[in-house]
Amino acid sequence: MKILAMDSSGLVAGLAVVEDDNLIGEYTVHYKKTHSQTLLPMLDELAKMIELDLDSLDAIAVSAGPGSFTGLRIGSATAKGLGLALDKPLIHVPTVDALACNFWGSRDLICPLMDARRNQTYTGLYRFTDQRLEVLKPQCAVGIDEIIGDVNRVGQPVVFLGDGVPVFSLYIEENCRVPFSFAPAHMNRQRAGAVAYLGMQYAKEGKLESTAEHCPDYLRMSQAERERRQRIGQIQKDSE
Repeated sequence: MKILAMDSSGLVAGLAVVEDDNLIGEYTVHYKKTHSQTLLPMLDELAKMIELDLDSLDAIAVSAGPGSFTGLRIGSATAKGLGLALDKPLIHVPTVDALACNFWGSRDLICPLMDARRNQTYTGLYRFTDQRLEVLKPQCAVGIDEIIGDVNRVGQPVVFLGDGVPVFSLYIEENCRVPFSFAPAHMNRQRAGAVAYLGMQYAKEGKLESTAEHCPDYLRMSQAERERRQRIGQIQKDSE
């Protein structure tokens, strides 16, 4: 089975191709440009480098959120476009779950932290049991105080990773009551290779979806949607 995986859920843009248990190629960029400028050129370069015939793909795995609203839409649109053009199914991979897979086999508790602004984080709690990812707290959008409280209640050593770590490191240092560590640079951001790994597991379990069925997991409303609801609410109050 051959899968193309992509992740544009955060600041990092990534593509990877796996065939069975082999990671054939991976391309990661974390530098200034927007994902709309990078994803397709990256795919073109990666395909040339590994002599990839896109028709040989069995499925397309996409990091489906949570994350940047714009980034998720770009990734979703790209995956849908490729799926339609190639007549291939999609694989819906939760972003935070894929982040946790960066620490495959870790004996510590794994706590990804993505900066969701407004003092919130996209996060979850994970560990590996019998070489399988175990979800202790499904991905969610919560305050940093809530997830650190959960970590303290579990009471096990924990590793933190994600773009939320620099944002919340001081809070963690002051409030985390268990031994903790911060992931190093090569493991602390989204990786398309991890999306590909989970995508392969899901594909084996038959967890495929059509391009029409695919929809990102935003977990919360965008700022524009919140402001729209506030305006509607104010208009309704004024009309009463």
